Amino acid sequence: MVENKPVVLVIDDEEAMRDSCSMILTKDGFRAETAENGQVGLEKIKELKPDLALIDLKMPGISGFDVLERINDIDPQIIPIVITGYATVESAVEAMKKGAYDFLPKPFTPEELRIIIKRALERRRLALEAETLRREKKLLEENFITMVSHQLRSPLVAIQQYFEVILAGLAGHVDETQKEMILRARERLDSLLSLINDWLDLARINKGQIIDKVKPLALEKLLEKQAEFLKPLAQEYEVSLELRPAEKPAYVLGDEQTLEQVFLNLISNAIKYNKPEGSVVVSIREEDNYIVTDVKDTGIGIAKEHLPFVFDQFYRVSRREDQKIKGAGLGLSIAKKIVEAHNGSIQVESELSQGSTFSVWLPRAEQRQR
Repeated sequence: MVENKPVVLVIDDEEAMRDSCSMILTKDGFRAETAENGQVGLEKIKELKPDLALIDLKMPGISGFDVLERINDIDPQIIPIVITGYATVESAVEAMKKGAYDFLPKPFTPEELRIIIKRALERRRLALEAETLRREKKLLEENFITMVSHQLRSPLVAIQQYFEVILAGLAGHVDETQKEMILRARERLDSLLSLINDWLDLARINKGQIIDKVKPLALEKLLEKQAEFLKPLAQEYEVSLELRPAEKPAYVLGDEQTLEQVFLNLISNAIKYNKPEGSVVVSIREEDNYIVTDVKDTGIGIAKEHLPFVFDQFYRVSRREDQKIKGAGLGLSIAKKIVEAHNGSIQVESELSQGSTFSVWLPRAEQRQR
């Protein structure tokens, strides 16, 4: 059985320093490896993936600072320790900014080296344990999503179908009192299903999966589809809905399905939180390398103190004007997560009783060739 010894890489252009560190480390039960300069050090880091790296700052060619900058890209779990005979406060601060765990000025005693190695290994152990816990948490979340989908949503949908059968009179006569109770229960059930669906959407949004499906999209066409779908809702709330296209065709890099969800949420909110005979204007403009979509309404607006929190999960502003509007406060947080997964951003400007404007920045794409 091969003993799994911690690997410590010593990167220093002084042969005496490499040899003395190796002797101490080997005696203490470590596997010591050495590199005479930064270039060789980086090559050995890629090859060996050591637990710790002792890095001299002042070396010809690639300096210790350069090694520090690159080591995190190779393996963020490697703990770098800076050793140098030119220790200054400024160099120590710069080394820490570049990711160094600690700073050991030359000359140092074997005991000082042992102490710092022990601390660094403990730091690495805790970091690895934290990473393991993070992965286990992610696995639990994924399993929980599956459980919610099958163990909660499916029975609720079945109950919903039973309500429809009863309300249709297929299970016998239903008097007005019974009908009113069932309708209230169905309304509560619909809200619960909506909450579960929103939560599942939020949990399933994965930046990598979205980026994999990104393609050039004609933004105006996507918005026209959502506006057409929401016309009946606008009529119900007595709100006018207008789409103002850009001066020239606007293409964005995006995933069509999730972007439809973003704009469906923003436009429907603009309608629901509006005033009778109010308006919603959706406009498109260019700004630098982004296409910006503004969804502007003449609605009840949002107080200044609430604006920093509107994209937080489960956050809802409690007001008399919107008590009849059902929701769990997940729609805007889902929209924000989707937009940011597209390397875009979403912002809001609003004043109480003066309406709101939600603006979505998405990376611009070149127009498709016909």
